[in-house]
Amino acid sequence: MPGVQEPHHVGDVGVGQHRLGPHVVGQRVVVRRVVRGETGPTGGPALTDLLGTCVAWGDGVCVVQPAAGAPVRIEIGDIVSGKPVPQRPSVRDRVPARDAQVLGLALFADLETEPLGDWVLRRSPTATARRANSVLAFGASGLSGDEAYARVVGFYDGVDQRPIAAVLPDSAECSLFEDRGWVPESTDADTVFQVTSVSLAARALRGAAVTDLEVRLAESGDQAIAHVVDGDGDVPVAGGVAAFGRDWVGFRSIEVSPDHRRRGLGLAVMGALLDWGAQRGATTAYLQVLGDNEPALALYERLGFREHHRYRYLARA
Repeated sequence: MPGVQEPHHVGDVGVGQHRLGPHVVGQRVVVRRVVRGETGPTGGPALTDLLGTCVAWGDGVCVVQPAAGAPVRIEIGDIVSGKPVPQRPSVRDRVPARDAQVLGLALFADLETEPLGDWVLRRSPTATARRANSVLAFGASGLSGDEAYARVVGFYDGVDQRPIAAVLPDSAECSLFEDRGWVPESTDADTVFQVTSVSLAARALRGAAVTDLEVRLAESGDQAIAHVVDGDGDVPVAGGVAAFGRDWVGFRSIEVSPDHRRRGLGLAVMGALLDWGAQRGATTAYLQVLGDNEPALALYERLGFREHHRYRYLARA
């Protein structure tokens, strides 16, 4: 069987029967091995376990990189047992979807909010983004379905806006609105909330954002706006917004004028905003993109972003 070796013996310990091999390079593994020259508590050879990422396998040696410290070289003949293990979810992946969304509220400086249990009624007098003009219906409202629904409709009718709800697909909140005739707010695909580590994105952006134009940065409180101006004019040809909250930095409205694309301006804007967030202590970066925007998804994947959760917008028919 591939990756399984027939055992030999060191003392009374069977060695070599495991599920390791060249196929686990790059994967997280746990390895139990003999410690040569040492005696275990029962008088036989001493054994020790190692958890880390297999970075090399060949020439009779397995090299494992633990979470901390230097790589460990293990003679393949000393391996008693071992197997691949799932990657441990990162701290950012364990953050609930609602909490991640609430951090994103900082991206809109003039956002007006009103709590409704775990829900958040959102309205902006200037921004047109749905994130700023919809109820964030993640979790429990603390009211009955009819009462929560009436509060949402009353809030947006009161400010002369079409009621819109941001919900997780197949959630109880999604069913609550769909059961009352709500439909997708537009033909857009579900929105993907993506995250990555600031250090990973910074490494990917280093050298990728090449432009001969200056990125100008203006900050106000926990928000920053970056833009690029071409020539002697004052009209921005690229720009974006970032916000810092807790130890997360988020991006929105990363845009480049059509006649200035393919020059790395968008990456330069992101790089400047990412540096700004890092200087404030951000360790996690996030953004949101439509699930059918393949070019953007491919770009962000190269920068280390991956899906945290998806959600959709429903509106009263």
